[in-house]
Amino acid sequence: MPQPPLSQVPLDAVWDWQEQGACRTADPDLFFHPQNERGHSRSRRERAALQVCARCSVRIECADYAIRAREPYGVWGGLTEEDRERIYQRLDGAEHPRRRGQGAALAAVELGTRPAIA
Repeated sequence: MPQPPLSQVPLDAVWDWQEQGACRTADPDLFFHPQNERGHSRSRRERAALQVCARCSVRIECADYAIRAREPYGVWGGLTEEDRERIYQRLDGAEHPRRRGQGAALAAVELGTRPAIA
């Protein structure tokens, strides 16, 4: 089965939630690692980004978008690159989530939320 592209904007993507993101007033460098960043530096930066996400009112929308778009880089909606990769691996060859809410439902464990009922 062919792999989905690394990043693919969902057809039903909406962007208005981004205007309310807590990250808008944070240092953008918190959310995306510099080349070759490893170890404690990466862990500290990711923890700082996750703290911003934890207080964000649109965290679920952001995480849902990132999973559906298969965002390869950065912290989105409280999910690191590694968190999202684990979610993608759980898909087990199933069709990639494309409808709004499907990504958040798949990330319910990582996000500490209950899965949405479709």
